[in-house]
Amino acid sequence: MEEDQDIVVSLKNLDLEEQAQKEPDSESAKESESSDAPPPSLAEVEEMTGYSFRNKELLKEAFTHGSYKADDCKSYERLEYLGDSVLNHLVAKLHYLSYPDMAPGELTRLRAANVDTEALARAALKYNLHKFLRHQKPLLQRQIQEFMEGIEQYPSHSHGMIDPPKVLADLLESLIGAIFIDTDSSMDSTWEVVERLLQPLITPENLKLHPVAKFNEACQKMGVKPQAKDLWNKTGEIEIYIENELIGRGKYKLKKMIAVNRAADDAYKNLFLFEKKDGGNGG
Repeated sequence: MEEDQDIVVSLKNLDLEEQAQKEPDSESAKESESSDAPPPSLAEVEEMTGYSFRNKELLKEAFTHGSYKADDCKSYERLEYLGDSVLNHLVAKLHYLSYPDMAPGELTRLRAANVDTEALARAALKYNLHKFLRHQKPLLQRQIQEFMEGIEQYPSHSHGMIDPPKVLADLLESLIGAIFIDTDSSMDSTWEVVERLLQPLITPENLKLHPVAKFNEACQKMGVKPQAKDLWNKTGEIEIYIENELIGRGKYKLKKMIAVNRAADDAYKNLFLFEKKDGGNGG
């Protein structure tokens, strides 16, 4: 029977981190030819961010993607590397000082929510930074459009339910790295700009659990053991069952992790209906 060939495993045993690393980045699936129209003037970036660069070449480098073939400027990859470290330091410092009683694990989770790919991509999109990017990636505009549609469905951080283009997050990090260098490595001056860019920041009050963690926690409280049917290679779907009853389904063909997150979210919404029907004992 075809169903017997599908992999059925405990939801906890789906190695989400490893899967996310192994799946190909849909953004880098193809390279593009560049658009004939040049990007707008980078002076507009300075106006939007409220920061005027002393070294304009740093600003240009921050907006030059690795796919852009030109002799006049390096790509933003080194600035992105630096900006990632600076950003993590700045947000960690903010949380350390703002929440003196918060445990290290909670501080880590709060920082991660504020600096993950989705949070940074949302900030970059808010300021339309992608319009200034020099690149040769024809798929980028379509990916950004899909991300914008996802944001309409999830106005605040979705925690893994939509697929943010990594290049948007990279772009914001490279800009942060450029500002850091341009300010002679001043953390305080860099933070003045970064804090504006990242608003609204996620706080302990609006920090949500990851869909899989939230679903597993609810299952533990109810005393039920979910199983996931892995159909992703065939259909892009993950199905979640409790006692052979389908309670959640998620689909996303490009990244398995997002399909899992959507399935867990769907299952969580249906979990309490299952509990009522089952008499409240989960067994």
